[in-house]
Amino acid sequence: MDLTTTYLGLKLAHPVVPSASPLSRNLDSIRRLEDAGAPAIVMHSLFEEQIENESQVMHHFLEYGGESFAEVSRYFPDWRYYNIGSEEYLKLIQSAKTATDIPIIGSLNGISTGGWIEYARKIEQAGADALELNIYYIPTDPHVTSWHVEERYLDILHAVRQTVRIPIALKIGPFFSAPANIALHFANAGAHALVLFNRFYQPDFDLDRLEVTPHLVLSDSDELRLPLRWVAILYGRVPIELAISTGVHTHIDVLKGLMAGARVTMMTSELLQHGIQRIGEIIRDLRQWMEAHEYESVAQMQGSMSQKSVANPAAFERANYMKVLDAWRPDPSAVLPKSRPLASLPLRFGSERPNE
Repeated sequence: MDLTTTYLGLKLAHPVVPSASPLSRNLDSIRRLEDAGAPAIVMHSLFEEQIENESQVMHHFLEYGGESFAEVSRYFPDWRYYNIGSEEYLKLIQSAKTATDIPIIGSLNGISTGGWIEYARKIEQAGADALELNIYYIPTDPHVTSWHVEERYLDILHAVRQTVRIPIALKIGPFFSAPANIALHFANAGAHALVLFNRFYQPDFDLDRLEVTPHLVLSDSDELRLPLRWVAILYGRVPIELAISTGVHTHIDVLKGLMAGARVTMMTSELLQHGIQRIGEIIRDLRQWMEAHEYESVAQMQGSMSQKSVANPAAFERANYMKVLDAWRPDPSAVLPKSRPLASLPLRFGSERPNE
């Protein structure tokens, strides 16, 4: 049975890849991930803010948007062991390449076209096999149009593409007005792969202190549906490789991602919650499922349930919308609330309460 896949020009032993997270914060953790069966590792992100103002990076992450990033501060046991400077980050990539036999993918996170982009070349020179470019941008200005947002992404991608020769994976969020169109633009601009999707961590309100606070919620398998849908839609229609990075927790999630058309499925939350040994367990379960269903390779199933391959492609579009809503039926065994007096019932617009 052949579990190998290719991603960013790299041949991987299987399609379950640890995504950017605290798990790659030091060389010992990286070695343990390899020993646990990781076929490649996406390094934790080097942020634009770290590069441009390292003296204030702690203040930035803890006070201005700690809820925003996949490697959020509240989960970390100690920032000293994770939030390393830019030069230390490059040294870690060099050490990882020397100490392991698997591909190392650098991760660069920014929202402008400033001097931080030069670090894409430094990551390449440090030995990274590929680069994941994570553009995390929330447009809060009401005067910024959707095209301005897309143009920002494309400008950053163009600048990085001109800086490095290694393959680039672009990690994006789901909030584009025309995802298929912008995916085509990304492919034409030089991205080798799209990683769907970045998890936008949402702030919470502390009602006692009247403060907006960071709040980390790890993913679950239900979150797989959104990237699964878009991978299935984009597969075979846009000339770009696809990766799923949200909601992957079990071998069933991996299978769904592959059948939608993903080259790899990436996970972090499952490994943080249940340990890195989950990689080997998921691969074991994946192999058993494939044997039971007579699949000989991962390549055989990739894209087999994409929109272009299924019998009902409308299932991914609006045509299935009303059918889904109409399919819901109340549980007849559920306890219904006691009826209220007629006078207490809310009125419909344009109606009057009947005479009592």
